[in-house]
Amino acid sequence: MLISLPIPTIIVLDFFGWLTIHMSVAYIITQLPEYLFDPESWLFRTRRWEYGGHVYQRIFWVKRWKHLLPDGAALFRSGFKKKRLGATDQDYYRLFARETCRGELTHWIVMLAAPVFFIWNWWWACIIMVLYAVSANAPCIITQRFNRIRIKKVLNHPEHIP
Repeated sequence: MLISLPIPTIIVLDFFGWLTIHMSVAYIITQLPEYLFDPESWLFRTRRWEYGGHVYQRIFWVKRWKHLLPDGAALFRSGFKKKRLGATDQDYYRLFARETCRGELTHWIVMLAAPVFFIWNWWWACIIMVLYAVSANAPCIITQRFNRIRIKKVLNHPEHIP
């Protein structure tokens, strides 16, 4: 803890700090141009260890809970809703894949912001902040990666597009 504050102040700072980080990062990322979110770029490309997305189902059972996650894009006028498919053509699928990259990047940045809270929290609260950051963002990252891999499979086999 670098700054000593009263406990109620710390609680308020933690709550509004996370809210501000989540909303600010999400808004900024939604304003970035689409071309920056290439599903084949280093951060977003499918890794061998993902086994074509099967790792997310085998280890995390993503299909059982992904529908429970909120769609943060609904909070912004320019947000791309990813809760359900809005069309079934290849252009839409390509855009959807790019938007999963946008969502994934948002959650990585928010999660990596946890050290900001080390400034005013005790060491044990810093652990809680990290646990919160991971538990609030990792499921979203997993879902974005899982969905992107599935969409890319459909794009690679256009005969499967309805």
